[in-house]
Amino acid sequence: MLIKKSKVHSFDDWVDVFHQWREDIGYPTDLIGDYHFETKLGELESDEIEFGHFAGQRKWEKLIEIPDQRIRDLLHHLVEYQGDTEFASVEQQKNLLERAPSNYDLASIIRVNREEMRHGWQMAYLLVEHFGEIGKRQAQKLLERRASAHSRLLGSFNEPVYNWLDFFTYTDFIDRDGKYQLNMLSRSAFGPLARSMRPMLQEEAYHLLTGNSGLMRIVKAKVIPVTVIQKYFNKWLSTGADLFGQDQSSSAHWAYLWGLKGRYDEHLFDGPADMATLNELSRSQYLKEVGAIIDALNRSIGADQPKLRIPDEKFRRSIGQYAGMTYSADGKLLSPEEYEKHLKEVLPSEVDDQFVIGLEKEKGWIVEVEQR
Repeated sequence: MLIKKSKVHSFDDWVDVFHQWREDIGYPTDLIGDYHFETKLGELESDEIEFGHFAGQRKWEKLIEIPDQRIRDLLHHLVEYQGDTEFASVEQQKNLLERAPSNYDLASIIRVNREEMRHGWQMAYLLVEHFGEIGKRQAQKLLERRASAHSRLLGSFNEPVYNWLDFFTYTDFIDRDGKYQLNMLSRSAFGPLARSMRPMLQEEAYHLLTGNSGLMRIVKAKVIPVTVIQKYFNKWLSTGADLFGQDQSSSAHWAYLWGLKGRYDEHLFDGPADMATLNELSRSQYLKEVGAIIDALNRSIGADQPKLRIPDEKFRRSIGQYAGMTYSADGKLLSPEEYEKHLKEVLPSEVDDQFVIGLEKEKGWIVEVEQR
């Protein structure tokens, strides 16, 4: 169903469209409960621009203060893309609400979904309040695109989430990319964007905990074969690598030079940035962090079982120097025919999806959480 409201003139208008979006995607209103959607702005780490060409100047509070239209355009792009991911994730996950393994898991996914909605709300607020008519139009488009129609702006957010193994892998690895993106925006030269990040990062931490603890509970239960779990890792980690953007990215270069988006944990760097490889640096840090998580999961897997692993960075890429190339999950270059066969072997099949869905009706496939 398409959004019926024709035009957003104010943020109150956008809120009306937001409520209609929830109705259109079929998100149960009663599960939202008395949760209060609101704009949250935290404290700035510094009042001064912290990196790039304008370092040392006061951060910009209004668009008119930004000295170049190109900077304003790129800032708008960053906000729009971030907002698009938030609403997409809710659309991807809402079908799991009726199959939660426990009341604890149901409460967890509801909290994750509500906070993702709030994060989208936050980005829409910035678009409407700071970017004029084009911002209002883009804020509405955040609610018009659909993951189910594959019209979301980034590939990961058009992938279907069929079951709870999907969900836990997604929240551990795709939301972890989100942590990186929010962290890199948290020291932005645009004050309202930087202020938006700390509350979002605090909420995002719970999403990562939900995914990581869920995967650990699955591994410890020893019901789903490691080979099946690996297929879901292959699915999400390959798209997760794409989320860091193009190699040798000119957009990342300018975003850094103009102070809009820093390195992950920018304040911990002493030396100057290599602006030709900013995305590669972030991706490398992310994969190192993911590697440590997978090592921890492997410690709960028996010695007679295969170990979980990160698929090769060249596998199934849609962005960057390996985009469209036929590398295997182990990094071997295959013929197109071999590659198509390989994908069927190393990605979740319909049989795998249905196998996990079938388990969700039973007890014991995931370790239960002791609730006090």
